[in-house]
Amino acid sequence: MSAESSNNINDPEFWKQKQGWVRWMRIKFSRREEFPETHSIVDDLGNLNQDYFRPPKDSKPEVERKWSEEERRKLIEGIATYGIGHFREISENLLSDWSPNDLRMKCIRLIGRQNLQLYKDWKGDEGAIKREYERNKEIGLKHNAWKGGALVYDDDGVVLRAIEESNREMPP
Repeated sequence: MSAESSNNINDPEFWKQKQGWVRWMRIKFSRREEFPETHSIVDDLGNLNQDYFRPPKDSKPEVERKWSEEERRKLIEGIATYGIGHFREISENLLSDWSPNDLRMKCIRLIGRQNLQLYKDWKGDEGAIKREYERNKEIGLKHNAWKGGALVYDDDGVVLRAIEESNREMPP
């Protein structure tokens, strides 16, 4: 769009110029001479080739797996037996359908803390895990650091100091 173009979004000429700029950008950044496979992303006018973005006909949609109460119980059993951070062992011995990283993410939700480093090797039963979740939630809400069901650290170290103080008063 030129410097003289209208900035009035109600002006049809504004949208015509904007679409021209979008098409030019698509051609400029989507089509690379050194990568012939990129030539089918947009046509010569800069229009998107919708078929390029469709999944292949033989692809199958990923089935969303649901986390069951039995799997939750087994994760708690794994934490009690192996400790937090030993997700490979928990996966291999108790929850083979879930990867160690899947289990780490489930543990984050279970214990209510994004960073599990301070829990490395910690073992706890269901009651202890619930207490830790409630403690993490309380700290998170107090310091506006409860995001998506987990306590997250802040840049100023306030949350870490609150965790350390809480751990001194009542170790996990």
